[in-house]
Amino acid sequence: MARLATEVSAAYPDGVILVAVLKGSVLFLADLARRLTVPAVIDFMAISSYAPDSGRVRIVKDLETDVFDQDVVLVEDIVDTGLSLTYLMSQLHARKPRSVAVCALLDKAVRRIVPTPLRFRGFEIGDEFALGYGLDYGGRYRNLDRVVAGQLSVLRSDPDAYVQELYRR
Repeated sequence: MARLATEVSAAYPDGVILVAVLKGSVLFLADLARRLTVPAVIDFMAISSYAPDSGRVRIVKDLETDVFDQDVVLVEDIVDTGLSLTYLMSQLHARKPRSVAVCALLDKAVRRIVPTPLRFRGFEIGDEFALGYGLDYGGRYRNLDRVVAGQLSVLRSDPDAYVQELYRR
């Protein structure tokens, strides 16, 4: 986290607008923002899940901050296929900010469909299903203080499969 905050602070010495994508990036955003050494405005966006068979998402919570001629960093918990991120980036670019960059905690580049540049990247992971530190399955596990790998097949059959094991620590 300290490395990412140092990189963001160095890139935007006059300050930055951090736009977090709800809900998964909230814990990451909070830790990142506390470590910045430059002024930061914080705002949030949320998008719907992909509609079945359409590949479409929509904004369900929009920014309250005007980003025109401002430096914006879109804060994501995980970048997977790049489809949602590409949509959000196009929405932000339409508002004519000075710059838009992405800061992602996790980069799942092996699943990328759309080439998406990540200026600030925490860790690259493989095709594991990540849980914790904001990442969830059915609303569970977001509050873990770490990222862990879960088996999607296990979670599908029992969403609480890891509850005792992970919360006991």
